[in-house]
Amino acid sequence: MAWNEPGDKDRDPWNDKKGQQPPDLDEAIRSFQEKISNIFGGGGSGSGEIKMPGGSGLGLAILVIAAAILWSLSGFYIVDEGNQGVVTRFGKYVETTSPGLNWHLPTPIETADIVNVQKQRFIEIGYRSGGRERGSGSVPRESLMLTKDENIVDVRLAVQYQIKDASNYIFNVKDQTATLKQATESVERGVIGRNDMNFVLLEGRSEIVADIKKELQTLLDRYDSGIIITDVNLQDAQPPEPVQAAFEDAIKAREDKERYINEAEAYRNDVVPKARGAASRKIQEAEGYKLRVIAESEGETVRFTKLLAEYKKAPDVTRKRLYIDAMESVLSNTDTVMIDLKKGNNVMYLPLDRLGRGQSGQKNSGTANNAGNNGQHSSNQHDSADRREKSRGRELRGRK
Repeated sequence: MAWNEPGDKDRDPWNDKKGQQPPDLDEAIRSFQEKISNIFGGGGSGSGEIKMPGGSGLGLAILVIAAAILWSLSGFYIVDEGNQGVVTRFGKYVETTSPGLNWHLPTPIETADIVNVQKQRFIEIGYRSGGRERGSGSVPRESLMLTKDENIVDVRLAVQYQIKDASNYIFNVKDQTATLKQATESVERGVIGRNDMNFVLLEGRSEIVADIKKELQTLLDRYDSGIIITDVNLQDAQPPEPVQAAFEDAIKAREDKERYINEAEAYRNDVVPKARGAASRKIQEAEGYKLRVIAESEGETVRFTKLLAEYKKAPDVTRKRLYIDAMESVLSNTDTVMIDLKKGNNVMYLPLDRLGRGQSGQKNSGTANNAGNNGQHSSNQHDSADRREKSRGRELRGRK
């Protein structure tokens, strides 16, 4: 028969007193309290158990001791490699712990802050990451600076740094990133302001970076900031955008100037040594000519002295010898042949040079026009030579 059929109340589970009853909440709480009391020796008066004097105090002590042990164990902490632990007691600095397992008085008495001292951090001055192209990501308030010659340059700088002292980094500087950025900007403006625009934009970049790094580290050490600067990178240094085209023209003009100077230097290096060599050769030729003339003069002097002594001994013989030597010297350079006719008053000569010129002129008549000026000059020379020969012949006849 089903449980809900009429006529049998014993089959109804809701009215069955012998069946299962729903749990009583108050009874469950009392049962739990009794179990706790039994654990720590504090049984009820009707439980039939023997009550131990002072049992509840012992249980409380055990609870306190267990809680104290757990609380003390919470003071252990691990510092990883490359980190430092900064322990503070009620907010006041106590010590800096090294990597490994360490312990401090549990919270809230002492706390430990873990600081990574090997991580490479960096800040950006004059730009922001993701916009390093010209005109994109720029921060003019930070990047525009005044140079010594009163020009404005757009400088973008990146500074990399590490933490060298965790306690100084936490306690001596309130806002580390903002302080470092302001210090960097101040030092950068000072260095840029001491140099000209051309030095900043062209040849002085490495020197400017070195000066900024040195002065910035000095300033941070004076603040006891616990920061060490590892690297300073000059990302970009350009004139402002409105004058960019004019500055590029100035750069091209400067490059042209340097090119012209280099070309002039190369020409000078080519010409000057040649000129110096030619001058040295002329000087040496002049010195040789000088020595030759002096030697010839001295030789002529010695010869004349010796000849004078011989002339004094035999004047006629010496005079005739001098005449023969002179005629031989003169006639050896001419083609004219003079014939002295006996019993005559005239001296006959044969112009062999003209005869030779006439024959050669007939053979080379085709090239006479091209050498007209030279031929006329040569003819004048020969006419002069003929006149000299005639004059010399008349002189010889006069002597006879």
